[in-house]
Amino acid sequence: MNKKIQLQDLGNKDYKETWDYQEQLFKQIVDIKLEKRNNSNLETPNHFLFVEHPHVYTLGKSGDISNLLLSEKQLEAKGATFYKINRGGDITYHGPGQIVGYPILDLENFFTDIHKYLRLLEEAIILTLAEYNIVGTRSEGETGVWLDVGTPFARKICAMGVRASRWVTMHGFALNVNADLGYFDNIIPCGIRGKAVTSLHVELGKKINEQEVKEKIIKHFQNLFEAEFLIS
Repeated sequence: MNKKIQLQDLGNKDYKETWDYQEQLFKQIVDIKLEKRNNSNLETPNHFLFVEHPHVYTLGKSGDISNLLLSEKQLEAKGATFYKINRGGDITYHGPGQIVGYPILDLENFFTDIHKYLRLLEEAIILTLAEYNIVGTRSEGETGVWLDVGTPFARKICAMGVRASRWVTMHGFALNVNADLGYFDNIIPCGIRGKAVTSLHVELGKKINEQEVKEKIIKHFQNLFEAEFLIS
């Protein structure tokens, strides 16, 4: 089992370009897995991409387009794009000031349990938030990381949506760090009405060092997955 993960920070990159790149890495892993049937000595690689996207709304395969509250012209006026994509979950927003992480892993290198995978993704964010004295929690039946669950002030700070096939993952999480939360007003986030979104900079009242947040996420991800990151 290969528990090494190749880390790449793509900087600010177009959503469609990044999605295509994810698909390329995903296919490479799946192809190697198919070859392994004839050559058990082959190892599958693992990847982890950090990226920040220009303003974009994405709708998961089971999502409801009515949760996007903008027309094509309004999207254009806001400098935003829209894609219907092949992850789970409903609609979400990505944009500047948000840390997006895409683990493209062969889970057979770690464990074969999608439920556990999602819970560990959440745990990596929960532990990262704890370093800023923010108590992140799970909300039953709602993937992602929330604050003040069970109160009238419940708000989401990190959205998650993944795709997995042949135990290979893609897509991932989006943590609001310094994001402009006004863009969330144009959707019903994750299809959940009546709950707000928040970010680290809103909760702490100051701009946050995004590189520092990434380093904390990497640290906790490595520990939880018993993995080793290789920086390219």
